[in-house]
Amino acid sequence: MSNGPSQRMLRVGEQVRAAITQVLQRGEVRDPEIENTVISVSEVRMSPDLKIATAYVTPLGQRDHQALVAALNRNAKFIRGRIGRQLNQMKSIPSVRFRDDTSFDNYRKIDELLRSPEVARDLDEDDDHGDEN
Repeated sequence: MSNGPSQRMLRVGEQVRAAITQVLQRGEVRDPEIENTVISVSEVRMSPDLKIATAYVTPLGQRDHQALVAALNRNAKFIRGRIGRQLNQMKSIPSVRFRDDTSFDNYRKIDELLRSPEVARDLDEDDDHGDEN
């Protein structure tokens, strides 16, 4: 058995992600921190028992991600109630918790590193040595 998530966990996570996205897009959460922000829900990871959904979010065009994540977590029970309507085929609706999705920052840092003069120089040196073989 692999250490990664099961197909069921992935499928349910995607269903929960879509449901949370709909609730946020419709503006159902009455919180000024959330109402005025476009939020990307990039991934939802389910616990093996499907009782906890961890949603990774990015507020678009906002620097202070922590304030938004805190606001979403304050409203997590309300959001859970709203997504329950769309997930009525599930035996129980998972508890939702929100985390800042830092993957975009990581991708940006990697991109900057790959574009740096030091890496470009090293890559050029590897190409020079590769021609000799």
